Amino acid sequence: QLQLVESGGGLVQPGGSLRLSCAASGFTLDYYAIGWFRQAPGKERGGVSCISSSDDRTAYADSVKGRFTISRDNAKNTVYLQMTSLKPEDTAVYYCAAQRVFGSCVLRKYAYDYWGQGTQVTVSS
Repeated sequence: QLQLVESGGGLVQPGGSLRLSCAASGFTLDYYAIGWFRQAPGKERGGVSCISSSDDRTAYADSVKGRFTISRDNAKNTVYLQMTSLKPEDTAVYYCAAQRVFGSCVLRKYAYDYWGQGTQVTVSS
């Protein structure tokens, strides 16, 4: 059974950092582009960052460029999202998703086939 499990969320003060993990089971991430999305209360789920399957090219939403870094460790079958300089507006449930594709990733949620259950990130003093 294909499964994605996010972890690493929590409560952090503005300016702080968190590292989210997305662990896959039932399949290997080598052939999948992985995206991170987030959804705040009352808002649509939107793309944060993604990493391609073929050459680890990355993409970021403008709101997180320079603050967030996505990476993958295929040996651990895990993708990470390092978040720094966190702001209250980063507060949301963060989801990772997988798309079986050879090529660049996209930050469009409808392109992704498998989703995790989400992890809450709250940025507040």
